[in-house]
Amino acid sequence: MAFELVMRAVEKAHAANTRTVVVVLGGPGSGKSAIALSLVGNLARRGRRVHHATGSRAFTETMRKTAGRRDTRVKSLFKFFNNYIEAGSRDLDVLVCDEAHRIRETSVNRFTSRKSRQLAGRQIDELIDVAWVPVFLLDEHQTVRPGEMGSLPEITAAAASKGCDVEVVHLRGQFRCGGSAAFDAWVERLLELEKSEPTAWSGLARADDDFTVTTADSPRALESWLSSKQAEFGGTARMAAGYCWPWSKPVETTDGKRLVDDVVIGDWQRPWNAKPGERVPDAPESFYWASDPRGFGQVGCVYTAQGFEYDWAGVIFGPDFVRRDGRWVARRENSKDSEVKKADELRFPELIRNTYKVLLTRGMRGVCLFSTDAETQAFFEKMTR
Repeated sequence: MAFELVMRAVEKAHAANTRTVVVVLGGPGSGKSAIALSLVGNLARRGRRVHHATGSRAFTETMRKTAGRRDTRVKSLFKFFNNYIEAGSRDLDVLVCDEAHRIRETSVNRFTSRKSRQLAGRQIDELIDVAWVPVFLLDEHQTVRPGEMGSLPEITAAAASKGCDVEVVHLRGQFRCGGSAAFDAWVERLLELEKSEPTAWSGLARADDDFTVTTADSPRALESWLSSKQAEFGGTARMAAGYCWPWSKPVETTDGKRLVDDVVIGDWQRPWNAKPGERVPDAPESFYWASDPRGFGQVGCVYTAQGFEYDWAGVIFGPDFVRRDGRWVARRENSKDSEVKKADELRFPELIRNTYKVLLTRGMRGVCLFSTDAETQAFFEKMTR
C-alpha cells in the first residue's frame, strides 16, 4: 500500500500540479528500507528523477558499495540529508528519506562552505522543497543523538506550512526478527517503551515462533553462543554494546595498525569496530562492519549497527542503563558518548533507551543479552525464560 501510494502521488503531482508528502511509520524489520529501495529502483527505471537519502554515513556508503558496485549512475542515487542546501525547488520527482528519524535541525556541519551556510535553512524544509513527492520512512524510537528531530509531528507541520498534502502509512508487519512480531513487542515492553509491563519471552512467543531469545552469564559466553549459532545454522553474527568504554585510535605496531581492546569486562576484552576513516589490516572500515565477515570479534556501537541487520545478535548492556527497584535508570556518568551526554535530563534517558532498542532489534534469527550489572542481568534472565 505504501509503495502504490507513492507511485500514485507521483502521477498526481504531474497531472494536477500538486505536492504530496508521504510518511511511512514502522518499527525495526517492518519493511521501511525494502519499500525505500523498491521505490528508488522502480522510479529510476521509469526515468523519474529520484534520490535515496539518509543521515547515516555507514548506511549510505554501504548502499553505494552494494547497489552501485557495477554502475556509477546507480551509485549517484544515494545521498545524504545534508546534500540539499543548494538544491533547486522541485529538482526531483521523489526524494526517499530512509531512517528519517535522523533528520537534524540544520544541514550545516564543520565541512559546510561559507556560501552554503548562508543559504542553509531547516533541514526538513530543504528535504521537502527539493521534491514533488518527499517520502519519509521513520521509527520514532530510533533517535539516538541530540539534535535528531525526525518525527511525525515535525514532518506534518513542515508539510502543512508549505501547502502539501500529507499521507501517513503505518506498517504493522514484522519481517526482520525471524518474522516475529512477538519479539518486537517483547523489546518494547522490556525497555518500557510502551505502558505494558515487561513480560517473559515465553509469555509472548507463539508456539511456531522460531526466534531465539536468551542470555549469557559473561561476554565470553555471549561470544561463544554467537560462534556456535553460526557454526550450526550459518548466517552472520555480531556483538554490539552500549557506548560505555573509551574508543581509541588504532595503535602502530611493527605489522601495521592494530585496533585497541577498549571494551574490557573482567578478563575479557575486545576492540570496538574501526573508527570512520581508519584503515586497519584484518578489520573492515566502519561502514562495512555489519556486512563484512571480518566484523566478527569487534564490538559494534549503535552508529555502526543502526540501519543494518545480521542473523545472530549479541548485545552487551553497559553500566549506562541499569535496573533499580523495578525500573530503568540511565546513568550519564557511565556513558562515553560525548554527544549524548550533552542531552538534558529528560532527553538523555530517552536516547539511551532508544540506543538499546536499536541494538536489540538487529538480529533476524536470535539475540543473546548480557549486562555488566548484576541486578540488570538477573532481570534479563527472568525475562528470557
